[in-house]
Amino acid sequence: MEAHAKPFELALERLYREESRRVLATLIRLLGDFDLAEEALHEAFRAALEQWPSQGVPANPRAWLVSAGRFKAIDQLRRQARFQSLDDGPEPLAAGGVGAGELLEDDRLRLIFTCCHPALAADAQVALTLREVCDLSTEEIARAFLATPATIAQRIVRAKSKIRAAHIPYEVPGRGELAERLEAVLRVIYLVFNEGYFASSGDELTRQHLSAEAIRLGRLLLELLPEPEVRGLLALMLLGESRRAARTADDGLPVLLEEQDRALWDRALIAEGEALVQAAFAAGEIGPYCLQAAIAAVHAEAPSMAATDWPQIVGLYDVLLRASPSPVIELNRAVALAMRDGPAAGLQLIEALLARGELADYHLAHAACADLNRRLGRWEAARAAYQRALQLSQQGMDRQFLERRLAELPAG
Repeated sequence: MEAHAKPFELALERLYREESRRVLATLIRLLGDFDLAEEALHEAFRAALEQWPSQGVPANPRAWLVSAGRFKAIDQLRRQARFQSLDDGPEPLAAGGVGAGELLEDDRLRLIFTCCHPALAADAQVALTLREVCDLSTEEIARAFLATPATIAQRIVRAKSKIRAAHIPYEVPGRGELAERLEAVLRVIYLVFNEGYFASSGDELTRQHLSAEAIRLGRLLLELLPEPEVRGLLALMLLGESRRAARTADDGLPVLLEEQDRALWDRALIAEGEALVQAAFAAGEIGPYCLQAAIAAVHAEAPSMAATDWPQIVGLYDVLLRASPSPVIELNRAVALAMRDGPAAGLQLIEALLARGELADYHLAHAACADLNRRLGRWEAARAAYQRALQLSQQGMDRQFLERRLAELPAG
């Protein structure tokens, strides 16, 4: 029995990673309470761990887990003498919606829109969705927000309380409300993708299941709302995902764009992403995600780093900065400018950015500064910048890469 226990537990752990957020989303719909649903989720997996080794894995594990979690919650409510007829749970979509139930049968998308309700603060919307939909820890979310875990935890607790007190419905909103809540939803999906594309912590550089989930949610959202910015976001994610096979070496360390084997890039994803960019631009309403996708498309078209159309990329960043001012976008523009006008030009902009203090704790800004100093032969400045980037990085493979770069610098 013990010889088979570990493989079974590993399989259940994999099922938790792949299905737990979907199960949780459905339980929230059925039970109407985040905390109760989370407890029911864990009770369901505990029951699976106890029953499946002897009874076998059911044909539909997700449905079994939802059913088990729901009945565990009902039993708990009965014991607490506050059971309120959950047997006939609410319909998947509330009346008065846009009929999205015929297009989408996905509780996780409903959960995202619930978490992004305008009654919640913008930062709480994103934090709550990353926690509940994607199972990121408060520490991981804090790094994405450049905030403390305690701050993120408080945001999540307040958001749940607000949903409960305001009776915020668990539904895809009506057509008139979609546009109002779209920006927050897009931001959430892109943060999920970025956590999968370049993990903020841990021993692995990427978390492919998160990137895949973000792309899946992007496709579902496009089916519901075929707006240019939705196309732009999906295109941006697909173009980024197309480079996955070339982004890491055999030892797991990151491979920089200039050193990637472009033959490994997924041309099918690139073609799909480029088609979405063209469709978005044809609509004539160009937003930040469309512009970022256009930048990614220019990279995808280039046969090499040297042959990249850097003037076009810098020009797109200029437009993007006007549409969506951000120090991170300024940093990316500075890196592109260094490729167009030389490392000294880019370094000047990055040093000015760091002097302003907005990116003082952003390790990629210090890594970019280190790389440009290295290219200019400014070894001591490069060494100091690599050391600062190392102090700030929480990602295992990224740290090893920075340590290797640091060790390669000449003495003196």
